[in-house]
Amino acid sequence: MNTNKETKTESQQTAPSEAVSAETNRSTQRGIYPMLAAIAIQLTLGVAYVWSVFQTGIANSLFGGDNASAGLTFSLLLAALTMGSVVGGKLAVRYTTRIVVFIGGIILSAGFFLAAFVTADNSWMLWLTYGVMGGVGMGFTYSTTIACVQKWYPHKKGLVTGVIVAALGLGGVVFTPIIERLIVAFGGTEIGEQKTFIVLSAVFLIVCSIGSIFMKNPPEGYLLNTGVSGGTEVKSYTAKEMLKTPHFYLVALTFLLACMGGQMMMGFARPIAVAKNLESTATVAVLAITLFNSAGRLVWGMVSDKLGRTNTILILLAGSAVSSILVNAATGYLVYVLIACIGFFYGGIVGTIPSLTADIFGPKHMATNYGCVLLAFGAGAIISLQIAGYFKNVADEVALVNREMMFQAMSPAFVIASCCAAAGIVMMLILKKLRK
Repeated sequence: MNTNKETKTESQQTAPSEAVSAETNRSTQRGIYPMLAAIAIQLTLGVAYVWSVFQTGIANSLFGGDNASAGLTFSLLLAALTMGSVVGGKLAVRYTTRIVVFIGGIILSAGFFLAAFVTADNSWMLWLTYGVMGGVGMGFTYSTTIACVQKWYPHKKGLVTGVIVAALGLGGVVFTPIIERLIVAFGGTEIGEQKTFIVLSAVFLIVCSIGSIFMKNPPEGYLLNTGVSGGTEVKSYTAKEMLKTPHFYLVALTFLLACMGGQMMMGFARPIAVAKNLESTATVAVLAITLFNSAGRLVWGMVSDKLGRTNTILILLAGSAVSSILVNAATGYLVYVLIACIGFFYGGIVGTIPSLTADIFGPKHMATNYGCVLLAFGAGAIISLQIAGYFKNVADEVALVNREMMFQAMSPAFVIASCCAAAGIVMMLILKKLRK
């Protein structure tokens, strides 16, 4: 009797009942609501990528034509975004994702609203409102929404992460023409930018407030019921535990190195087209890197579910290294093809690193852990922007003497980007060996 009872019990534990399977299916279907909410929220966060639309007008109206001081606003937003992701992730674990996203939306909305009333006499306030408050608000909502949706779809982390961060990239494409029209409607350059901030403030408040209602983690034991990883939960590291592992530093350093080519090209796309005698169609360069950046996040996220994260990132780094170095030798419309490739690979890296972080360090503290990884991305963005800015200044000076030599003055930046991608390959190979 005891043997039969034990056999029956073992059978019940091994084969999930139809009731459990049905409940899992219902839970997975409910996961579509957090996913749609995350897509809507990330789409609005894409405004972070359209600072260039504000740059000239804000520089002239608030900073006396000082582009460096105006540009610092965007740099501060990126830096604050990474810090906000860390803090927001910790709060999401302690409280709920719903509360953190709601608070993040309020901070972001308030930052843009207050930025509308900054004057030339207190222009530094733009750094605190649009820059710091805007960045912290975005950080609260960025990594927490990704982490929440990943928990609903543990077997398709690459796909859902790719969809969400693709929405972020697509937001820049969607909002750019809207913002340009609003600026014109509100009085044009140097007048309409700050009035546009008020409209964006309302959009952030509405989307994040409504979206936060649907940001809910799956029930306890959901991952176990899906049968992922053989029906066992992946160990979830706290941020403190993660920081003690070599894996974190390899992932973070790879992210820092990998973003160089893409970040440089973000700022160089149009000037490169001009330097390559394609001035009449230079807008194509901007569209190419923007659209393929967004597409890469989605496509490579799906690919990583099949090939594995490290294998996918190795391919992306190799592609980025080759494309960056080939830009120097390209002529004619081939330049646009290479710019698109760099954007495609860059988007893939941005879309795959969050899933890699969750794979290695577990889902529970994903928002905080990915926030820590984002610190490296923020550092890489600042470094790459400084490098790009330096060689752009050199190119401008060279163009005054000999316009034909303009691109040669830019080319060292892409040699640096290619070398950084190659160094990232080494980091990934070491990580792959450690994981085995």
